[in-house]
Amino acid sequence: MAHRIEDYGLVGDLQTAALVGRDGSIDWLCLPYFDSPACFAALLGDADHGSWQIAPATGGPCTTRRYRGDTLVLESEWETPDGVVRVTDFMPPRGEAPDLVRIVEGVRGRVPMVCDLRLRFDYGSVVPWVTSTGAVTSTVAGPDAVTITTPVELATQEGPHSTLRARFEVAAGDRVPFVLTHHPSHRPAPQPADPESALTATVRFWEDWVAGTRYEGRWTDAVRRSLVTLKALTFAPTGGITAAATTSLPEEIGGSRNWDYRFCWLRDAAFTLLALMGTGHTAEAKAWREWLLRAVAGDPSDLQIMYGLDGRRRIPENTLDWLPGYERSGPVRVGNGAAGQLQLDVWGEVLVCLDLARESGIQVEDDAWRLQVALLDFLEGHWQDLDNGLWEVRGPRRAFVHSRVMAWAGVDRGVRAIERLGLDGPVDTWRALRDEIHADVLRHGYDAERNTFTQFYGSEGLDASLLLLPRVGFLPWSDPRVVGTVDAVQRELSVDGLLLRYHTHADDRVDGLPGREGTFLVCSFWLAHALHGIGRHDEAVDLFERLLALRNDLGLLSEEYDVPLGRQLGNTPQAFSHVGLVNTARALGGGSAADAFAARTASPEGGP
Repeated sequence: MAHRIEDYGLVGDLQTAALVGRDGSIDWLCLPYFDSPACFAALLGDADHGSWQIAPATGGPCTTRRYRGDTLVLESEWETPDGVVRVTDFMPPRGEAPDLVRIVEGVRGRVPMVCDLRLRFDYGSVVPWVTSTGAVTSTVAGPDAVTITTPVELATQEGPHSTLRARFEVAAGDRVPFVLTHHPSHRPAPQPADPESALTATVRFWEDWVAGTRYEGRWTDAVRRSLVTLKALTFAPTGGITAAATTSLPEEIGGSRNWDYRFCWLRDAAFTLLALMGTGHTAEAKAWREWLLRAVAGDPSDLQIMYGLDGRRRIPENTLDWLPGYERSGPVRVGNGAAGQLQLDVWGEVLVCLDLARESGIQVEDDAWRLQVALLDFLEGHWQDLDNGLWEVRGPRRAFVHSRVMAWAGVDRGVRAIERLGLDGPVDTWRALRDEIHADVLRHGYDAERNTFTQFYGSEGLDASLLLLPRVGFLPWSDPRVVGTVDAVQRELSVDGLLLRYHTHADDRVDGLPGREGTFLVCSFWLAHALHGIGRHDEAVDLFERLLALRNDLGLLSEEYDVPLGRQLGNTPQAFSHVGLVNTARALGGGSAADAFAARTASPEGGP
């Protein structure tokens, strides 16, 4: 059985990532890319669906673990009766092929070790053919081949659950490396990474990247760790950004709200870039802008909410019936059917992100501006369409307030780009459109009796995304309608102080069931940010520090938190959660002007 979600650490090479448990077992790895089939899928089943454990023979969880400084090099240590041993796990920035490196180091005494390697291609369904030649063990099945290079002898344990197994000892000062290298089976095996030089290069890569961070405040360590995590979720070959490294980790233990997050949601990517650009990392924004121009090529108004990391549009949703799911939470899904939904807020978030990229010093390019004009042309004719909203409600389309506010924000940024930079566009038409959307939301999306905006027109329900209205400049923080909305959301969506996204509707069903879910971590960060915005700074700081305490010992957050069970839920690590952490830390530490959305981009009128 897999561990608790918070028991996993992350290593990756900006093209894929592995999850390493406290017991030294790698239970999740997709090769060669984030969205490829997994060769270790124990996370969604058991060890025989693919896992790789290196640990002391005495077993048990590691005594301590940590990342080496501001890097993605993971060090796990065990104190045993025989001595102390350290396992260092990392994936060097990719060269010819993906490498996963594990170095076993004797720290004190002499420790007996075990290595159990169960490669299972295609999400645990295919056992490979194994051959060994000296220090190299080769495995192959269909299109995939993996070599394992180590001085330790790996013996094949035959049977229905074939395992590569080794028993060895490490004394103080010993360093025993293992290198797993993937390649297409029809091509010759590449040269594996040299473990020690790869370790040096990996540490240097991360230290150099973090050195470019611009953030000074009381939560420096937390912000830097979240930024490293966000960088780890970027896809270097194309500039795409994945929402999380996993699929089908449940929003409810035993439930069916299990989704594949290994794709590029335009919304999540835009929020991620706001956090990265706001802390000095603009190269990722430029790469993502180029990815976006390629992904939406053809008819830019035909925007999807998500794409494959290479920009592909078709990511059909299927289930893997041979996997029981994390803690029996089935079905396991690959692909995501929400790709076909209409979510109008995405147009606005992309436009806000592109506007901020310009303000961060990224040069205006003709193609990028033409894309924005095309997106604005679409909004002009479709901002009143009903949509599925940012939470991908699998029910009837609605007039979601957040969607229409983000349409307003997109038009506002178009107007301001012309006013500031003299770009070419129908500015008078867009000014009128901006005013029309603003008035419509105030007329139909605000409940004057309760002094709060609502989830959608005609609804009495609330939505945590309403906390973002002042952050995009729709109304100022001091407006009584904003203050009333913050109070109402906190009162009606709170579970022991943390926020739900919204209360599930009767028609918002998955597999015929309404289901439940944990509190949504990014929404709770939004609440902390909003409390600061309306002047309740001490309360905001208290909530923010409580959220920091929900991170695991490595500083990682998944999507949700189950308050009654006291554990993380949902796919991990979740970009949205870490974006919320970074932007809220900036806001609480530097006032509202530190908001990645607001201040510089807020509407000059501030709304009526």
